[in-house]
Amino acid sequence: MLLPQVSSLKEKRRIIKSLLERIRNDFNVSIAEVGENDIHRRAIIGAATVSNSTGFSDKVIAGVIRRIEAHPGVVLGDVETVAY
Repeated sequence: MLLPQVSSLKEKRRIIKSLLERIRNDFNVSIAEVGENDIHRRAIIGAATVSNSTGFSDKVIAGVIRRIEAHPGVVLGDVETVAY
């Protein structure tokens, strides 16, 4: 993710924490910042869901992606999904 309007790590952490908390509550997924922690205008987010239905998991992750894309001030870059 790119956060082009952010000017400090404190501001980045406030935005990321709020976004991840809302996603966690709305979609019941495990989600965390997993990279670029000390760079204030970029973040790498990892999200996981567990289900016996691949279709359900795909819908949940698609919802998470849409929520991130809709967040003001966030530009979603590369997205990679993996199913096991």
